[in-house]
Amino acid sequence: MEAIVVEPELKNSVMNKLDKSDREFHDWYRFVLSFPPHLVQRYIKEFGLTDSDLLLDPFCGSGTTVLEAKLNGIPAIGIEANNFAHLASNVKTDWNVDASALRAAAEKLKTAANKKLARLNNGAAIGSITLRMLTDEQAKLILKDSISPLPLHRSLVLLDELKKYKNTNLYKYLTLAFGTATVYHNSNLRFGPEVGIGKMKADVDVVANWYGIITKMCDDLDSVMGKVSPPTDIVLSDARDMKSALHGRSISAVITSPPYPNEKDYTRTTRLESVLLGYITSREELRKLKKSLLRSNTKGVYKGDTDDEWVTGFPEIQRIAEEIEQKRIEMGKTSGFEKLYAKVTKLYFGGMAKHLEDLRDFLTPGAHLAYVVGDQASFLRIMIPTGKILGDIAKSLGYELVRIDLFRTRFSTATKSNLNEEVVVLRWNG
Repeated sequence: MEAIVVEPELKNSVMNKLDKSDREFHDWYRFVLSFPPHLVQRYIKEFGLTDSDLLLDPFCGSGTTVLEAKLNGIPAIGIEANNFAHLASNVKTDWNVDASALRAAAEKLKTAANKKLARLNNGAAIGSITLRMLTDEQAKLILKDSISPLPLHRSLVLLDELKKYKNTNLYKYLTLAFGTATVYHNSNLRFGPEVGIGKMKADVDVVANWYGIITKMCDDLDSVMGKVSPPTDIVLSDARDMKSALHGRSISAVITSPPYPNEKDYTRTTRLESVLLGYITSREELRKLKKSLLRSNTKGVYKGDTDDEWVTGFPEIQRIAEEIEQKRIEMGKTSGFEKLYAKVTKLYFGGMAKHLEDLRDFLTPGAHLAYVVGDQASFLRIMIPTGKILGDIAKSLGYELVRIDLFRTRFSTATKSNLNEEVVVLRWNG
């Protein structure tokens, strides 16, 4: 069937936002530019999914698809290579915890942390207090000025208290709330197409911010207490290696949003919380994480990468890469990462081709798939029609391209034009 574009029903300004009715569990931790729950609901309904199906999100992120599946009574699997994002998805979909015990622990921890922070809370001169700091190695891993000295000190004191629960089933809930509070309330980070530094916060009530999130989590858990919910499984793995992640399970449908082929380093989105909680402790660990991700930006390209071999037979991808390289030469761009622009375009689509080929072995006949992707023009203003190319790759691998839906448009400051974000709808007929 020829691909068509379906206009969105919602205004572009609200397409990516959470509805009030969507906030339960979703706002425990959520990437700023995550695709919204209502989009997942749309395809769950269209695909006719029930509790006898198994829904997969191979690029799980902060868990929008798997959580929405759970809320709608559908078993689901998420695959995520980023440790902190894996934690977020796991916690948001694991309701097997005693909310009253979590409340009691949070109350105890709040009291203990505030006791240690009493002098600071009572207005003691900053110079009279030895402030806790990051190690030199930790400081090199995060953006400079990600968090101001006083909020950082308070956060490290609170984290010491949380670690006392490390061997309990409460710890992951306590630390997810810590990560959420750190990034969205206590840090100086701002989020747009890329993570940057915004307004500097001299001081904030770190403990109160953390406790407020834990309270919200407990309220949400109370709302589902006693309800039977379908199983979810969040696998820490690379989406380009489906065999290692799925272990023979049969998939009825896929709803996902992989990275786009842009210059956004997705590891920066979770860098501060990942460093504070010990998920990343060195450059070597950061490099290992990046190598487990789909190649979508030049900061994640390494010697020996071979995903581009999967798309040598696609003239359109080769043409775009050649055009990017010619544009780079014309503009006199000679830095190391600029020389990788053309390479990363081929690596990105090659990685997606490898993913789609591996996935075929696990799809049931008639399985439906929805991939949310965005056109790009960030590589020296050369247009990359991501949805169209992904649809062509899928067709070459035996998938049926049902259509391409328009999710929303966004304005590109580089090209001064609107770029589409689309949903590539596929079917695997077996």
